[in-house]
Amino acid sequence: MRTAAVLPDGYTVRPAEPRDAESLFGLLSAYNTAVVGFADCTLEAVADSLVEPGIDHVTDSWLVLTGDGVLAGYASAFGKGDLQVIGIEVTSQDPSVAAWLFDRAMCRAREMGRDRGHPEITVDLWSYRADESLAALLADNDITACTTYHRMRLDHTGPVAAPNPPAGVVVRRGAHDDATRWAAHEVIIDSFRGQFGFVPRPHDEWVEALEASSMFAWSQLILLEIDGRAVAVRTCFDDFIESDNCGYVGMLGVVEEFRGRGLAKFLLQDSFAADAAAGRTGTILNVDTNNPTPALGLYTSVGMTPTLVLNGWRRVVPTEPAS
Repeated sequence: MRTAAVLPDGYTVRPAEPRDAESLFGLLSAYNTAVVGFADCTLEAVADSLVEPGIDHVTDSWLVLTGDGVLAGYASAFGKGDLQVIGIEVTSQDPSVAAWLFDRAMCRAREMGRDRGHPEITVDLWSYRADESLAALLADNDITACTTYHRMRLDHTGPVAAPNPPAGVVVRRGAHDDATRWAAHEVIIDSFRGQFGFVPRPHDEWVEALEASSMFAWSQLILLEIDGRAVAVRTCFDDFIESDNCGYVGMLGVVEEFRGRGLAKFLLQDSFAADAAAGRTGTILNVDTNNPTPALGLYTSVGMTPTLVLNGWRRVVPTEPAS
């Protein structure tokens, strides 16, 4: 383990606020461009992240500014569920700033778990595989890359035929009432349980987060039912419309006992048809290659190809400081 990091002289720190969206977007887009060659974020998405329910930016986010007031780094710690899993984010092109932000986020993660009475917590974060600087910082702190995400894409060059649902399947488009939202959320929890980084959110917080997002509308949720039971769900978002003119499948889940019936493939092909009809040039989604379901094989079988690779990192740490 390295010694504790120190900020350069004259640098200051304060929490992130909604008014910081534009400057934070500039920091993130410059960082991403340096690593992968493009911004990979939008101003709207950054603004959404600064008002997302479930994170208190006063205590759980940090902006580092130079003596001239230029934003040099950003980090956050996001407590999930009962705060036994904490997701952190660290961004800075200055290694000394990144190291300080990492230390601060880890310290806060331990505090959050300790305040909830946990003897240890799991810390998760992700990075671009090409980000050698962040990977070195994480490895130096005994954080392990334990899964890989592929960003998949299918291009649309013309109309795409809408698929027919599998026999016996009822398609519910939109979630404009409480009952449908409860059913959809329960399917998400059932189908994503055990996957890297997934911790169920309280239902009210899940609803609030979706409604706070400028990238989502309830009309973009589809629920599949069999014999009156909700068994599969798909949520789409507008994250990649501005940058790529592409639709984005944010979540696609099928309850375990109903897998292998073509439900996921139908939901995928249905999104392709909808995106093509809307004039989108493609459809994008992210997939965990260690997913307990054969999701990657499904996506490649329908013609999707990987365009970007990311790593998921994890470490279990005690909440009490070492004696």
